[in-house]
Amino acid sequence: MTRWQLLQGDVLVGELSEYGCDQPFFLARFTPGPGWESVRPLFEAWATCRGPDPDGLRFVALAKPLQDLGLTLAPVEGQQTPLQLFKDCIVRINGAEARLRY
Repeated sequence: MTRWQLLQGDVLVGELSEYGCDQPFFLARFTPGPGWESVRPLFEAWATCRGPDPDGLRFVALAKPLQDLGLTLAPVEGQQTPLQLFKDCIVRINGAEARLRY
């Protein structure tokens, strides 16, 4: 399975290690890195977003601050191009678990 580094510029936010699939998401274990604490509140707020959101306003209000951080997912091994969050992929982190769609 693929291992990814979640980066903000050159700062390691954390690492995701895929272990399974729950279509359309890949399931991963999340290990925080040195940059995690600065973004943790935004991911925690987004993780609590559940239930109907007919106009998408709640999603946008929670996702936009994360998008503005310019986070990328870079594969630990291989030649795959890094993925830009909310452009090429979506990552939800809740504690030690992550869900990745790309």
